[in-house]
Amino acid sequence: MQTRQIEITAFSPDHLEGAVALSRQAGWPHRREDWQMALALSEGVVAIEDHRVVGTILVTPYRQDCATINMVIVDETMRGRGLGRRLMEAALRIAGDRPLRLVATTVGLPLYEKLGFHETGTVLQHQGLVGEIGAPAGTSAATADDLPAIIGVDRLAFGADREKLISYLARIGEFAVIRRDGGVSGFACLRPFGRGEVIGPVVAADIEDARKLIEHHIAARAGRFLRVDTTAETGLSPWLVTLGLAHVGGGIVMRKPSAGDVAARTATNFALASQALG
Repeated sequence: MQTRQIEITAFSPDHLEGAVALSRQAGWPHRREDWQMALALSEGVVAIEDHRVVGTILVTPYRQDCATINMVIVDETMRGRGLGRRLMEAALRIAGDRPLRLVATTVGLPLYEKLGFHETGTVLQHQGLVGEIGAPAGTSAATADDLPAIIGVDRLAFGADREKLISYLARIGEFAVIRRDGGVSGFACLRPFGRGEVIGPVVAADIEDARKLIEHHIAARAGRFLRVDTTAETGLSPWLVTLGLAHVGGGIVMRKPSAGDVAARTATNFALASQALG
């Protein structure tokens, strides 16, 4: 069957069950709730063949600053037929003139490069059952009053306004913070995801603060299954392994800039990479 017989249509809540089935086929851990979160924050399309979801893609906008492309899946029986390009072209139309970010697999890399994306780094995924550790000094649980400060710190580190995302995470998860000079200087979020929970995003003034924020959540989760994504350049990967979080995979960080790319500026804070939606 040719891809011209496949319908590309707007992603709606009616497609969630099909999306979950597709992600399971791909070996992804996403629950229906994880897809619901992604869809609530995004706009996207699905590919439909015979009333079955055979492809997905979402675009998560952060105002006009930038957008991320995520949840890109093509049914294994449909690969090699140009469906991935059709999904990406639809995503580019949704994104408009925003600068774009995504995390690619080696399989998807050639297509993304043809569409103007370039490699900027590597994401390393760590997960496992964590052991007992002591609670770090200098961290505390965030309160509702801290949310505006957390949003501000995140905006500075990420280079875009993710207020909608951070507010959503505050409803379903919990934040740890480090306070200095009367304000929040760093934070880490913990939320349910997949087989257990994920720590991220993490934003801190330096690598030591980032470790403390991660330890804050791990200390309260002995024996639990946790996931943390980081980037190769942080040097955190070997340390995460010592905490019981094995390196199990990752991806290639890519960007597609645009004129006046606000999100491409250098952040003044240390930002630990995390698949906030994946």
